[in-house]
Amino acid sequence: MISHVYIGVNDFERALAFYSPIMQALGFVQKFREPEYPWAGWMEPGVPRPLFLVGRPWDGNAAQPGNGQMIALLAPSRAAVDAAYAAALAHGGSDDGAPGLRPHYHPNYYGAYVRDPEGNKLCVCCHDPAAD
Repeated sequence: MISHVYIGVNDFERALAFYSPIMQALGFVQKFREPEYPWAGWMEPGVPRPLFLVGRPWDGNAAQPGNGQMIALLAPSRAAVDAAYAAALAHGGSDDGAPGLRPHYHPNYYGAYVRDPEGNKLCVCCHDPAAD
């Protein structure tokens, strides 16, 4: 259903330093990085879509986070949620909801919420039961 998601940022190098370890914790690989634009994109290994992209807005104006907008990244495990959350906080992100079960969504929903250094809201979640 989704081809790609693009998050506009004002400080590309800071965004790259923030998003790269999160993508690594989730098992995504960098498809490209073009600092001259600047923008970068990640994907699941061996799958061409969807792409997760960060970069300066195409129109050249300042990027601004939207109220009510959030990107949710699918994690392969609850441990990956924890690792991505820790990576986000270690690289300039702020807490917007620590990792944990959210049974009001469904019994196995395990997620964490952060804001990137520019205020964009991210969720990292796993829908699977706890691993034995």
